[in-house]
Amino acid sequence: MLITRSSNNYGPYQYPEKIIPLFITNAVDDQPLPVYGDGRNVRDWLYVDDNCAGIDLVLREGAPGHVYNVGGGNDVQNLDVTRRILALLGKDERLIRFVTDRPGHDRRYAVDCAKLHGLGWAPRISFETGLERTVEWYVTHPEWWRPIKSGEWRAYYQRQYGDLA
Repeated sequence: MLITRSSNNYGPYQYPEKIIPLFITNAVDDQPLPVYGDGRNVRDWLYVDDNCAGIDLVLREGAPGHVYNVGGGNDVQNLDVTRRILALLGKDERLIRFVTDRPGHDRRYAVDCAKLHGLGWAPRISFETGLERTVEWYVTHPEWWRPIKSGEWRAYYQRQYGDLA
């Protein structure tokens, strides 16, 4: 048995309830971007292709019974992620709306990847490059995400963000 634990993934085809695809798709439509609390929550971002490569390496070379953390080493505050998305899309920061933080919302998620680095793994895609690729993908694939952001998803969004929906 092998166990992998990954930090926050992002990239194409991510369901739009997650911060990066939600903010990209909202910004494309000039809709508000709901930032929890003060936006200073920190996440370690990992591009999906790097996550897959890390898991693949663990499957091939990991020691049975061990746990391997897969992280990007890209600790970024949510507000900074939001601003980068807006900049990539050429959108105004006035789309940012601060909303009440979730109860028990973690200030920081990050993982120690030393054991995986010991197998020779390191992420290949920088946060900036991965975010550019992700923004470009959502901009060029509205036929994928627009149907998702209707119907049931719309009801979820209304419950989650109320007046911003």
